[in-house]
Amino acid sequence: MNRVLITSALPYINGVKHLGNLVGSMLPADIFARYSRARGRETLFICATDEHGTPAELAALEAGQDVATYCAEQHEIQKALGERYGLSWDYFGRSSSIQNREITQHFARQLWKNGHLEVRTTRQVYSNAEKRFLPDRYVIGTCPHCGYERARGDQCENCTRVLDPTDLINPRSAVSNSPDIEIRDSAHLFLKQSLFVEQLRTWIDSHDKEWPALALSIARKWLDEGLKDRGITRDLEWGVPVPDDIADGQLKGKVFYVWFDAPIEYIAATKEWADANGKGNIWKSWWHDANDVTYWEFMGKDNVPFHTVGFPVTIMGSGEPWKLVDRIKGFNWMNYDGGKFSTSGKRGVFMDTALELLPADAWRYYLIANAPESADSNFTWDHFAGVLNKDLADVLGNFVNRVTKFCIARFDGKVPGEGVYGEDENTLIAEMDRRVAQYAEFMEQAEFRKALGELRAIWVTGNEYMTRAAPWTHIKTDRDKAAVGVRMGLNLIHVFSHLCWPVMPSMARVMHLAIQPIADNAEVLPWPDYPMAKALDELEAGQPITAPDVLFAKIADEQIAEWKARFG
Repeated sequence: MNRVLITSALPYINGVKHLGNLVGSMLPADIFARYSRARGRETLFICATDEHGTPAELAALEAGQDVATYCAEQHEIQKALGERYGLSWDYFGRSSSIQNREITQHFARQLWKNGHLEVRTTRQVYSNAEKRFLPDRYVIGTCPHCGYERARGDQCENCTRVLDPTDLINPRSAVSNSPDIEIRDSAHLFLKQSLFVEQLRTWIDSHDKEWPALALSIARKWLDEGLKDRGITRDLEWGVPVPDDIADGQLKGKVFYVWFDAPIEYIAATKEWADANGKGNIWKSWWHDANDVTYWEFMGKDNVPFHTVGFPVTIMGSGEPWKLVDRIKGFNWMNYDGGKFSTSGKRGVFMDTALELLPADAWRYYLIANAPESADSNFTWDHFAGVLNKDLADVLGNFVNRVTKFCIARFDGKVPGEGVYGEDENTLIAEMDRRVAQYAEFMEQAEFRKALGELRAIWVTGNEYMTRAAPWTHIKTDRDKAAVGVRMGLNLIHVFSHLCWPVMPSMARVMHLAIQPIADNAEVLPWPDYPMAKALDELEAGQPITAPDVLFAKIADEQIAEWKARFG
């Protein structure tokens, strides 16, 4: 990887995101971005709020605000929350930006010029109760495929099938719940996806060894079931307007479908970043003729079809050398206590309230250690507390606490220089070499649960060594031997801080500062690339250390009971 471009699915503008949203896209993208930077790679991590379409209009209506004001306010809320969770975006843009309008219209013009768009008269749902056409997501009803009773008119969130509102059984308005709806004619632009089936299949097959089974199976399912042409305009006021030079202006007053312009915002947000930082056209080097870039996308499984079919067709159909995704990381659902997290139903734990309970790093560790990679996962308060108490308090926190405090008590708070490493230390070094290499390999492949399992095993390896070394016992009879154990322990904490940084950046910084100063402007703790024999003997004798406050306080049974009641 010469340069690494990373995007996570754009969070909808309609309110604070829940933890399922966080673990399904933004958090893993951030951890991979931090890891990539730690390895010294030129990395660009881009995200943005998805501000067009039905969710924005419905949420603004409920909030009693005009949609532009609502989106501007919610963008700042989501940006601030992401920063509190340590999400290290290089830029967090807005799909309502002028850059996205211009680039979306550019793609539409290219597709029109190349014959991949056409105007078709469609049958659209019109609500007599609201006196307006209802966009897809405004219509709810029973899914004809799985029977889910609250399927939306664009996609069933239960079985992930893409739908049209007219497919629904017993359709009704999502605004008024009125079934008084009818079907009327409306002209719209269609993207002729069906022309790209073989090109898509060849491209998808070329990533057979790189994409996870989840992404591959969803993409191929779409192709195998017969890829249909897709309407890419809507009867809405809020969105990217269709330019008059397409279809001789007969689509005046319509806007592009949110799922047409939202992925283009990845490109547009990169231009927003360049414009905001005076970087000129450098944004194009990441997207246009970018052969030295490895492009990663992170998303939940409901977004996979739009990133493996819709957006690629837009790029292929443009006839221009825009960057196609190289690696896709799709996630299943993280459920909440046996049911689904739900933004609309306000069910589960949300990013803002979670920080009222515990620091961001605690949530980052638990969520990514239990990421729904191969199957859905389930959040329960008992499991959450059990994992954090054991891993962060008992294994990592206790190690840091006992080594640093013992050093202060018996070695004047300085790295001891007496003694030399022996057989036990060399065995530990060999074990650390193996485990750190395995941890790195899992991170390279974005296999986060395996990576976090290996990271925890690295902490356990350190604890097992310290139990054998037992400097608190040897200090009475063999100070040199005790000094060796403490020196190794301090070096382990130093290495732990660097290995933890992609996952728990704040906690990693606290650990590092206890052992060794960091420049105030240092944004990255680099990966310990050198062999562990060097990494675990790097601290200089006599170097002062401190004992940090408790890294992670155990969660008490009373707290668990309180949180269950509060979020039940």
